[in-house]
Order: sequence, then C-alpha cells, then structure tokens
Amino acid sequence: MAVSFSGVNEPTIRDSVTGRHPVPIRWYHPAVEGSETTGVPTLLWAHGGGFFSGGLDQPEAHDVARALAQRGLPVVTVDYRLAPVPGLSWIRRGDVRPRGRFPLPVEDLLTAFRSVSSQSAGGVILGGASAGACLAGAAALQALDIGSAPKGVILAYGFFHSSHTASREIQRRVRDHRRLTHSRLLLNAVNRNYAGSRAALNDRYAFPGGHELDGFPPTLIINADRDTMRASGDRFAAELLSAGVDVEQHTLPGTRHAFLNRPRADAFTTAIDVMAEWLLAG
Repeated sequence: MAVSFSGVNEPTIRDSVTGRHPVPIRWYHPAVEGSETTGVPTLLWAHGGGFFSGGLDQPEAHDVARALAQRGLPVVTVDYRLAPVPGLSWIRRGDVRPRGRFPLPVEDLLTAFRSVSSQSAGGVILGGASAGACLAGAAALQALDIGSAPKGVILAYGFFHSSHTASREIQRRVRDHRRLTHSRLLLNAVNRNYAGSRAALNDRYAFPGGHELDGFPPTLIINADRDTMRASGDRFAAELLSAGVDVEQHTLPGTRHAFLNRPRADAFTTAIDVMAEWLLAG
C-alpha cells in the first residue's frame, strides 16, 4: 500500500516483499517524477542494531530514506532477518519474522538487491549504518564475486572485522555508557552471536574487512568521531584504498555512534547532505 504525504517534496512510501523467501522492503519514491530522476541510482539501505535489533520504522532506516527521497533520490530499505538476542536466543515473543544468523541476513540483502536492480534503470547503490554497513559491505563483495556488483557503496559508522580493532586514542574520546556497551569485549561478543561459528567469523561474506577487496565498488564512508567502531571503519577504508578502490571518507567531528537515529541533530543533516551529493555525483 502506498502512503502519500501532502508536504512539498514528500516522497511516496510503499511496502512490499520480494524473493522466494519473502524479504520485506520499503520503497521511498521522490515526489519529483520524470526526466529529473532518470538515471539516478536507487540506494538500497540497511539499518543497524548489532545484527539483532532494529527495523524499517527506526529513524536510521525511515528518516534517512525519507530525507534522501526529499532530495530527489529513490531509496529502498530492507528488513533483513535479525540474529537471536545475545544470551537470550530462546526469546521469540513479538518477532514477526524468524531470526537467523549468518548467512541469512546477507542473503536477504542480496535478494533485495536483485529485485531492486531489476527495477532501477540508474543502477543500485548498496548502503547501511553500523551492523547494516557490515552487511552492505559483505553483500557488495558477494555481488561482485558473482558478476553483478552495485554501482557503489555507502557505509555509515560501520564495523567490518570479526574482531574489533583496539585504538586507545579513539577509546579516550568515547563518553557515557558507550564506554561499556561499546567496549571491544561486548562488541566482539555481538559479532560471535551473529556469526554463530568460528568458521563464519573468518568468512569474507560475514565480515569483509581483512580480506581480498580488489574490484570493490566506489565507496563513501562516513564515520562518527567519538565511536569505538570507528577503528574498524578507518581500517577498512585503508584496506579499500590499498586495493585501489575509489574511497571518499568523512569523520564528523564530535559525533557519537548511531547519530542517524537522531534526525533532529546537525550531524544527521550533514550526513544526509554528504550522501546526497555523492549519490548525485555518481
């Protein structure tokens, strides 16, 4: 069902499912129609949440997609299968879709990617935030290997390695409860929960960081300044550059992890502007 807004430049939003094993997706169609959107790539966007939480309605998905669509860019968000809640895998209450560890979330992104690619004349950009950035990077790598690489990749404050990189300089900049909740110990536990096995932790389609990246699509990386996970983002950017990938990297001063979940923050608008400019330039 389509939902139309009456405001200027408000997008039309439509929910649908795709794939043999249905994957919910949400389309954000710009208000501008016709030749002005011809050739513009569609952004396929994955929310964050530590692989085990989040959905299409959270600001990191809905508000990001709506803001970009207001700037004339078509966006599709994807509701990939979530991993079990760490330490509470027996909990099922309230889950609409079945949960599943790697490789199921990446498979859901690839299913959505194939569907959106068939309907986007301008091609598809894969992107995501936090855990969604890891999934987007992994899906892009797998799509590359099967000969259907996306036009580009956008990664917002993501982490890409099975074991989080230590950085005393960054850790000193982290404040409040994140010093505990975003500690390497807990973040690595979240990675193990998503992977489900030692073999999966080492799989390049689970965590693309530290693996062969030749031919990876042009990439925009936006990091948060005061974010433990920035160490992995910085390291992944360096690995992409070493592989000859066209990389544009931004670190927004003073920002904390998940700032795209705060649509009224200045950092949200700054990041949306950077993403829109990069998408339109491509």
